Amino acid sequence: MSKKLWSVFTDDMEHCYFTGTPYVHRHHIFYGSLRPKSEKYGYIIPIAYYLHENAPDSVHMNPNHGLDLRLKQMAQKHFEENCGTREDFRRIFGKSWL
Repeated sequence: MSKKLWSVFTDDMEHCYFTGTPYVHRHHIFYGSLRPKSEKYGYIIPIAYYLHENAPDSVHMNPNHGLDLRLKQMAQKHFEENCGTREDFRRIFGKSWL
């Protein structure tokens, strides 16, 4: 049984946050070793497969730029408004994206 992923950005994990398509990948905004922290804070977002990993501007083909940067900034803004300070964010996620 897979774990139940949730998002602070949407209650609908079955449709792309940006396009509305029902064919989604659930993207951990902070991935790699930070995946557990994305899960803890709800920094997961459902996105169309081509926004996730296949297209030249997808989050994994163009890391820390474009859509990937936009998502990291969204998460940081949410954190600073709801969870802690910028210093807290840096301590938890390693750096500031703002």
